[in-house]
Amino acid sequence: MTTTAPLILGVSGLRGIVGASLTPEFAARYAATVANWLDSKSLEGPVVIGRDGRAGSDTIYHAAIAGLTGAGRDVIPLDVAMTPTVAVAVDTLDAAAAVIVTASHNPQQWNGLKVLVRELPGGEHQAVAACAPAAADAAQLVERFNTTDPAYAAALDAGSLAPIFDGPATHIDLVAEALADLAPGAFAEGMTVVVDAVNASGGTVANGLADFGARAIHIAADGSGIFPHTPEPTAENLAGAGGLCDAVPGLGAVAGFAQDPDADRLALVDETGRYIGEEYTLVLCTEAVLGALGDQAAGTTICTNLSTSRMIEDVAKAYGANVARAAVGEANVVDAMKSHGAVIGGEGNGGVIWPETTYVRDSLAGMALVLALLARTGKTLSQLVADVNALAPGGQGYAIEKRKVDIPSRDAARPAVEAIAKAYAGETVDLQDGVRIDWANYAGNAGNAWLHVRASNTEPIMRLIAEASTAEHARAILDDAAAVIAKG
Repeated sequence: MTTTAPLILGVSGLRGIVGASLTPEFAARYAATVANWLDSKSLEGPVVIGRDGRAGSDTIYHAAIAGLTGAGRDVIPLDVAMTPTVAVAVDTLDAAAAVIVTASHNPQQWNGLKVLVRELPGGEHQAVAACAPAAADAAQLVERFNTTDPAYAAALDAGSLAPIFDGPATHIDLVAEALADLAPGAFAEGMTVVVDAVNASGGTVANGLADFGARAIHIAADGSGIFPHTPEPTAENLAGAGGLCDAVPGLGAVAGFAQDPDADRLALVDETGRYIGEEYTLVLCTEAVLGALGDQAAGTTICTNLSTSRMIEDVAKAYGANVARAAVGEANVVDAMKSHGAVIGGEGNGGVIWPETTYVRDSLAGMALVLALLARTGKTLSQLVADVNALAPGGQGYAIEKRKVDIPSRDAARPAVEAIAKAYAGETVDLQDGVRIDWANYAGNAGNAWLHVRASNTEPIMRLIAEASTAEHARAILDDAAAVIAKG
């Protein structure tokens, strides 16, 4: 099919415009390729399938089911379900893998498919756990899709469709069970929270917060799949009249929780209606876990990617814990978590990965951990954020600035990466994903400034991200980097 509509096919999955670059035929072929790829990996068992609930997703969902069963795989449908709920279902049902129909935070006209696979993680967690496929495996799947027509089964060998599995209830019970060691009983008793699930899959489990004693008020959970605003949980998208930032103080809530359509990411709004954002989500959840571990937190490890705020190091240091950084991408962080036996991990985009529940970013676990932290400390969300900011060198807090540059291909970012690495060779240089520079002292920002330059995994752009104690200093780092790149 020839089209000018955008189509993104890479190690993070497939995304396109429904009816243009993403058609039912395309979805069925991709799902059948997944089934064939699982055969080649000798991964036996059914495939779980779910969708993020965005309007118009039924067609792609049923096409994917047809592709999987047509290629010989039994399928367990969840219908509308959060991505982490799908992962929990894979673990619970001993399935081989999952296909999730979602375009994450992309706008309404988009949809896509992404894959989770089952494997034995390392470290102390020796149970089967679903996670994103490793980069090499995902690249192999993409190559197979691009070069090989899928093989379909004969009539008597086609897969069958099981009854719909109640994934949300299973997911809620699992999180509650994992929290039993961190917080007693209904630890959030009397707390009111406001949840914005953008009328998508997050609404399927947000009522589970009642299991912890919280009263959850929903402002976008009607199940229609029509996004009330641009679905990425950013300050701009949540600050409209009647939106989450208005609703939290207006309803006397202790916090606002914003999910993206497949609910693997979580952004926070404090009790005053101030957008805290996604960078603090992982940090506060880490604080919840390490604080509950107490003396046992010393020597434990937290894993995150190279583009996440260094506030995670400052929180970890306060407990004697370590931080291991990985290349950007959920699969890379999960690999690091397994290698290090991490107690928690994730990314600065609001993605919390708590291995006690699942090796997938999980907004339900994130909400529960934040509530547990509020209950344990007796502090407000704004006070907890202030405590984190006070950990920064000089106590000035953290400021991240981001820029992006259009590039024709990932390889086009290589000269920029090489120029940055050469220019700042005297600083701490990390080359595992583009280049990250950490300064011991940048314009008086002792130990609190870094730069990351890399090609995006999902868009034809190069990302430049800098952090310092002030936005002014972070922008200065980006200006200096741009000058270095321009010189070549």
